[in-house]
Amino acid sequence: MGVDQSVHDLTARRPQDEPWYRPAGNEVTLFEHCHKRGLAVMLKGPTGCGKTRFVEHMAWRLGRPLITIPCHDDLAASDLIGRYLIRHDGTVWQDGPLTRAVREGAICYLDEVVEARQDTVVVLHALTDYRRTLPIDKTGENVQAAPGFQLVVSYNPGYQRMLKDLKPSTRQRFVAMDLNFPAPEHEALIVQHESGVEPALAKGLVSLAGRIRQLRDRGLAEVPSTRLLITAGTLTLCGIPVREACYAAVVSPLSDEPSMVSTLRDLVNGTFV
Repeated sequence: MGVDQSVHDLTARRPQDEPWYRPAGNEVTLFEHCHKRGLAVMLKGPTGCGKTRFVEHMAWRLGRPLITIPCHDDLAASDLIGRYLIRHDGTVWQDGPLTRAVREGAICYLDEVVEARQDTVVVLHALTDYRRTLPIDKTGENVQAAPGFQLVVSYNPGYQRMLKDLKPSTRQRFVAMDLNFPAPEHEALIVQHESGVEPALAKGLVSLAGRIRQLRDRGLAEVPSTRLLITAGTLTLCGIPVREACYAAVVSPLSDEPSMVSTLRDLVNGTFV
């Protein structure tokens, strides 16, 4: 099975192309030091809190290409490393996205890494210590990481740890950075910037999210992300009333359980009177 991937060449750092990111702490400085030292980074945080945007911003800031790999249950080691392909003129080797990142000195970002099989994650080990190499068993090659290469992974420690988790031997190979939802005033600025809504509406959406997030341990498995708030704001710019936008973009994605949906709708109605 193949692997979906996206490749962004961010080496030409034009200001207008900068992925917009508002730091919440010292994460930018910490990431820069990790990149300088070739240290692997693990980003921990809830769904939609800005992990992917942060990596995109840092790749642009550092002037490195970014290869993003969404992880899933069927992700095999060969999807990362590469495989032989049969062509009309013979068999040829094709590098996978991880191998290309290692050769080119790119930042390789494995999104939601715990979704991958454990035997797949093991291939990362030699890249996360002093060796900085990628063994390719099928070709007998040991690929030395080019300058600028960095391995970054992310996962959601909330719901994912209830189902699966990384082995301690893997976790301890990374510098872990905890990202969370921004402070309300910062989150409102993000919603305003990304969706284009007025400040008052952005603050209202963030206020709604704060109320719903208090239900995290009361029957709600996932809480509204900043991404959902941006989507709701975007819908309002299309002429959809704010309550309906919140029903569609915030309430429905979070739960199908009737009593919980009713509670969430009540919170929407109480926020936007």
